[in-house]
Amino acid sequence: MSMLSNILRDIASLVMPDRCPVCGAEMPRGGGEVCTLCELTAPLTQCWTRPDNAMAQRFWGLLPIEQAAAFVWFVEGSKWRQAIHRFKYEGEYHTAYRLGRWYGEHLKKSGLYDDIDVVVGVPLHWWRRLRRGYNQSEHLARGIAEVLGVGVDTRSVKRYRYNRSQTSRHRSERWGNVEGIFKVTKPKSLSGKHILLVDDVFTTGATIMSLGETILSSVPDARLSVAVLATPRESLHQEP
Repeated sequence: MSMLSNILRDIASLVMPDRCPVCGAEMPRGGGEVCTLCELTAPLTQCWTRPDNAMAQRFWGLLPIEQAAAFVWFVEGSKWRQAIHRFKYEGEYHTAYRLGRWYGEHLKKSGLYDDIDVVVGVPLHWWRRLRRGYNQSEHLARGIAEVLGVGVDTRSVKRYRYNRSQTSRHRSERWGNVEGIFKVTKPKSLSGKHILLVDDVFTTGATIMSLGETILSSVPDARLSVAVLATPRESLHQEP
């Protein structure tokens, strides 16, 4: 059975070779989630290696969290920015999952996320999800959770108010735009758990902080940590 599986995999790779989700280069059989070149040149933040990193400090005094990290620096015009745009707006949700797995490997190696109980991707409003066809943060969450060996909860928290995209809004407008948009529908499912909140891009942090506040107001015995895929450098060096 194993030999047959290998043969079928070889045939599939000839017809449709595996591609790097970042640069599109052909991946060698048995390779990782990204190609060697992208792995070596990735603008990694290293935030996950220490608990008092710049991302964690953005939450100090605003939201009680156990750990917080961003994976790569968000650089305009870079291939990483383009990969994020593709999985967010062009249907390449499998890219979010694969980058989530790669991120999860680093989180696991750090040892700081060993006691995570469940992963929650930032929910989309049902109308936006219907138009897009998927929630990219949920696919990121699934990739991370699979490596950490925990489950993903997509039912306990919902986005009840449709708000315009944060992308085009001024920093000062983003906080009001996300106020009261989430609701915990199944607090018992999250009670007493260490929850890892996952999002794709961190700018002001308004959305993920609103989500965290909503969870803690309904589930005060929950513990929170945060993992975002990318952030601009300037977002970690200015007032929220």
